[in-house]
Amino acid sequence: MQENISITKDQINNEEMSKKLLEKWTDWKWQVKNTIRKVDTVEKILGIKFSDEKKKEIETTIEKFPMAISPYYLSLVDSDNFENDPIFKQCFPNTKEMILSSCDMKDPLHEDTDSPVPGITHRYPDRVLFLVSSVCAMYCRHCTRKRRVGDIDSIPSKEVLLKGIEYIKNTPVIRDVLLSGGDPFLLPDETIDWLLSELSKIPHVEVIRIGTRTPVVLPFRITDNLINILKKYDNIWLNTHFNHPKEMTKESSAALKKLAMAGIPLGNQSVLLRDVNDCPRIMKKLVHKLVANRVRPYYLYQCDLSEGLEHFRTNVGKGIEIMESLRGHTSGFAIPTYVIDAPGGGGKIPVMPNYLISWSANKVVLRNYEGVITTYKMPTNYESNDCDLECDKCNLELDLEGAHKDYIPIGISKLLCDYEDDITLVPQDLDRTIRNTEAVDDNE
Repeated sequence: MQENISITKDQINNEEMSKKLLEKWTDWKWQVKNTIRKVDTVEKILGIKFSDEKKKEIETTIEKFPMAISPYYLSLVDSDNFENDPIFKQCFPNTKEMILSSCDMKDPLHEDTDSPVPGITHRYPDRVLFLVSSVCAMYCRHCTRKRRVGDIDSIPSKEVLLKGIEYIKNTPVIRDVLLSGGDPFLLPDETIDWLLSELSKIPHVEVIRIGTRTPVVLPFRITDNLINILKKYDNIWLNTHFNHPKEMTKESSAALKKLAMAGIPLGNQSVLLRDVNDCPRIMKKLVHKLVANRVRPYYLYQCDLSEGLEHFRTNVGKGIEIMESLRGHTSGFAIPTYVIDAPGGGGKIPVMPNYLISWSANKVVLRNYEGVITTYKMPTNYESNDCDLECDKCNLELDLEGAHKDYIPIGISKLLCDYEDDITLVPQDLDRTIRNTEAVDDNE
């Protein structure tokens, strides 16, 4: 790592930059080697100066939540208004990160708790999260995995990765594997190729997803060689993480174009961040820029309850307001799903405006984005198909190829099943259950 970066912001934005300098700047390995970790370097590049007291507070924050910024991403900051700049707020430490709320948690999503083997989180029935890297191109200040920030940047050993692959092999219900970290694209090309090859050999793995923020913070990582590797596999999906329209630069657009031209479906997961993108106009501009670059807005996340993120979190009502400003006001495919990733490992819960006003046995009452209230009449003689899993006797023509053997309904879906006897979901440690159990024990 080098902290004496020789390329200044003025040089970056100079159209007459020498070819040699440009080659260095667009080399992703140079960018990683010159990751910015010191306040002095930020001051030098942006041409700003913090007071001694402020710098001391920032450095105290860095001791707990380290800083790492790619030179490219820092170059996007407006140094004349850096304190309000959405790029700066996402990459540079804020002393408010040291104010821990009573509801803050190290691992709010219980990723470590739901981990059967190192690197694997298996929460949903048919898919797993596979953490294949501990390296990031940048430490996002709003990261849900802040507990891992500050660990020594490293790549899990091949032995650890093989344990994860073995778990996936031995769990036939898994059809979808999400590679995350860290950032999978900070792995060497040959490691990425090996991982994709090993996962593609598993018959029941239908989809391999890659979560990466490199198109946003290090677009030069999307090299021709990486694209050639990805093109070898026909079951890859990719999700990236743009939070603000300002992040969609010509460099990012070029990286996305390479991925799209390789035939890889692209999605985006944004996080709702106070004073960064908590504005209907900003979010509409962002989703429009995304779809113009063939990226489907996938999720808009409510900010998680990780340590030090209180100053980033908004009220849920702000998210609902933003969703109201999108539905009906722009293309349906440009509208993400607003979700809260439930603390305690409850998974992603959609939170949407209420368009269903009421219903009866014969009709439902609905409202649209304009406030128009309308009704939809139910069919007179509809009878649903009761399902007993005897697919060969069903009048619906669907060959499940034995898939029902792997389908085990849980939760609300189980209560709705015609072939299950459960009529109630009962929480663990219910007071009356404990009382009754204790009474039985006493009587015995």
